[in-house]
Amino acid sequence: MRHADALSYAARPRVVARFLGELGLMLALLTAAPLIASILFGDYAVTWRYVVVIIGLLGVSWPLSRLPAPSGVQANEALSVTALAFLLAPLVMLFPLQASSGLGVVDALFEAVSAATTTGLSMVPDPESRSRTFLFARAWMQWYGGLGIAVLSIALLMHQTAVVRRLIEAKSTDSFVTTTRVHARRVLQVYLVLTALAIGLLWLVGGDFHQALFHALAAVSTGGFSSHADSLASTGSNFAFAVLGFSLLGAVTLPLYYTVFREKASRLRVDTEWLWLLGAVGLGALLLVATLCWQQGLAFSVAAREGLLLSLSAQTTAGFASLAPAALNDFGQGVLMTQMLVGGSAGSTAGGIKLLHLLIIFRVIQITIRRAGMGPHAVTTPTLFGNPIDNQTLVNALMVAVLFVLTVLLSWLVFLAHGMPPMASLFEVISATGTVGLSTGLTGSDLPTLLKLVLCFDMLAGRVEVVALLVALSPGTWIGRRYAS
Repeated sequence: MRHADALSYAARPRVVARFLGELGLMLALLTAAPLIASILFGDYAVTWRYVVVIIGLLGVSWPLSRLPAPSGVQANEALSVTALAFLLAPLVMLFPLQASSGLGVVDALFEAVSAATTTGLSMVPDPESRSRTFLFARAWMQWYGGLGIAVLSIALLMHQTAVVRRLIEAKSTDSFVTTTRVHARRVLQVYLVLTALAIGLLWLVGGDFHQALFHALAAVSTGGFSSHADSLASTGSNFAFAVLGFSLLGAVTLPLYYTVFREKASRLRVDTEWLWLLGAVGLGALLLVATLCWQQGLAFSVAAREGLLLSLSAQTTAGFASLAPAALNDFGQGVLMTQMLVGGSAGSTAGGIKLLHLLIIFRVIQITIRRAGMGPHAVTTPTLFGNPIDNQTLVNALMVAVLFVLTVLLSWLVFLAHGMPPMASLFEVISATGTVGLSTGLTGSDLPTLLKLVLCFDMLAGRVEVVALLVALSPGTWIGRRYAS
């Protein structure tokens, strides 16, 4: 069944339920980690809550996972499962997270959504005073949230054309599910190696295992939660650069590591998206250093360090900071907002519109301009990475970019209607939608409840690239004729 045909049918509830059942079983297994942590840290008041969550997930998910396997998966079903997966995790983890954090229901929900979407915006002003169970739980949620979006994004990209398929090396197109599982295993291998290296290096540099663990889980997932109120400001330059170095590695297309290591080392010379990522980080750093040094009077050495760290954090959508964004002038904040909008590579843990989508759009614009000077019979096909860009690929890229910007603008209008400062509001909305976590200080427990919920929507929409959430919320996805497999 072709992609276009799949969209003409409503999603089959049994298919969605089966995959949600499988995800629920996986979530139950993943919840065992904070359960064990609560026992090791002696936080027994939270332990029983994790037990309840695990038993509940197993009781609901096991019967659903036994439903008959479908012969194929429609695009709207895959998109709905992706969106619902990122709704399920925060709702389920709200019960134990609220107890370990001491937050109210709305604030705890905000923290859970921020963790699952690897954003890093927080309602906790003093993480040092919170239990280690809580700090581990939210870092762990960021870790598996980053892994989940990396795997699910690969699954969604399978439906797209040559330019995107080249990114993930789809060798088999016989079974959507089988192919996705092959790539899931590869991504998991890469993810585990990066995480182990991050924990080891940060432990060596920082000398504290728990600090290394919490920051490593948040760094590889480009999550941004720190165990310090000032993020990386008090950790030292070596530790800060190590954290953001692993965030940069997480913002690169994860299957590329597997391909380079196991198959074709020469692929690094062909896949230039990682070079564009480095170039974007470098350009952002130069602009930030210039404004910090010449406009704000910082010493060059300090400006160079802070500019590079902030640029790495914004471009990779990690959200760590050793200098508060509120300390920047409007130009500096504008640079960060642009980087947060763009984000990292497709198929990585990073958020934002993604470099790949923008490269596709810019390439088509370049060819369009070039055609203006060609003869009437000249034929020029836009290509990227040696592959032709067809209309569907361009439409997908434009759709993601437009919906992303619309989400930001509509959310910003809600903030403005509540009388919030324009520049700070725009910064927070872009940070949430880009799943970054950098903040000017506007996000906090005193933010009105409606605005907290708006940021929660932005984080969820940005994590699944808006489209999946809109598909899941559309009545047409669930009402209508269904394909009889």
